[in-house]
Amino acid sequence: MSHSSSSNLTRDYRRHDGAVAADAATRAAQELLRQVFSGYRGNVSVRLWDGRLAVGRSDAPCTLVVNRPQPLRDLVLHRNLLDLAEAHLAGEVEVEGNLESLFDLIEFFEERHFSLSERLYLFRQALKLPAHEGAWHHLLTGRGNHRNRNTRASISHHYDVGNDFYRLWLDPEMVYSCAYFAHPEQTLAHAQRDKLDIICRKLRLEPGQRLLDIGCGWGALALWAAGHYGVRVHGITLSEQQYRYACERARQMGLDSQVSFELRDYRDLDKADRYERIVSVGMFEHIGVRSFPEYFGIIAGLLAPGGLFLNHGITNDVGWQPNDMRRFINKYIFPDGELARVSTVITSMEDAGFEILDAESLRPHYAMTLRRWVQALEANREAVIKLVGEATYRLWRLYMSGSAYYFDRGNTGIYQILAASRYQPWPAPLRRSDLYN
Repeated sequence: MSHSSSSNLTRDYRRHDGAVAADAATRAAQELLRQVFSGYRGNVSVRLWDGRLAVGRSDAPCTLVVNRPQPLRDLVLHRNLLDLAEAHLAGEVEVEGNLESLFDLIEFFEERHFSLSERLYLFRQALKLPAHEGAWHHLLTGRGNHRNRNTRASISHHYDVGNDFYRLWLDPEMVYSCAYFAHPEQTLAHAQRDKLDIICRKLRLEPGQRLLDIGCGWGALALWAAGHYGVRVHGITLSEQQYRYACERARQMGLDSQVSFELRDYRDLDKADRYERIVSVGMFEHIGVRSFPEYFGIIAGLLAPGGLFLNHGITNDVGWQPNDMRRFINKYIFPDGELARVSTVITSMEDAGFEILDAESLRPHYAMTLRRWVQALEANREAVIKLVGEATYRLWRLYMSGSAYYFDRGNTGIYQILAASRYQPWPAPLRRSDLYN
């Protein structure tokens, strides 16, 4: 036999062995998924790397496409949904269709209890899948793990992805918090303007008052309050990019003599200063429950007699307990984020000397807001990827879709809480009718 014939035969054997191994991996994956999905009645299908549908129907509203065996192997051996999320960020797993449906599947997995025989069977099938180090270990290093809450580094991690990135899916005012919808068909831009205005109305702003905006973002509320209600505003943020954007916008609108923005931590504010009105929108989620006494205590000290304070923030139903979803958010989205029950928030405010005047839940509004953001993000997919990369696009699509799902279910909530210093004359009208006139 010639050397050339021998080489060809060796390649044929290798090709045959590779095909057999690949087919064995596919069969193992199918068996594994059928067992894992036993009892599942949701709307998610699973398609494997060779195009075969392993679970569900071809017209399902959401299809999980597993491009490599490794994520399935890891899911069984490690039982860590964070691995699966990271595989998605790296392109090892794709999600086609409505990504929100995927979170029904996650709920199923978290509640699914496997017998010992099932676990042993799944373990054997997982070991038949080839191991391969996932690309996400290289793509996404160096994110998260900030120890000090509400530091400039942790805020920058989230908000300094880039103004151009946020501009692609936020409204024209650049409001990155829950909108306030009059009806489901209202545009996001209109609903965000309504949100800015209802906050100003709740604070009963009057010309000449001083308003402190803690965590002012890109300046939308500060500029709205100054332009429409004639107040003087001091806005503070820890994001360099937000600060520069807000200052430039104030200059363009001719409000820079009425509105001042600072790159400053709320803990570094002048304790001798006083404001007739104080507002914080979407910021106290970075504080941490242990820091609530300091946070609300500082605000109580800065509020002038007869003043009003409005805290707009996200809560959840059980407190910030460790699970895969929350570890994912702390690692990739909010390095220091921590949510609390609304009762914990109100108790902390009362402990700081506040009387609660009014509390309104905006939970359905945030689910609607997030879905508008996801739609805009998906519509601008190519521009987003060109700007920040595929992994960041996948990250924000996953994060906001999941958030919409949990707001819809009620696991996550959001409240606007209006308060005043305790033991003083009632500082608001007797009824709420002035808010809606």
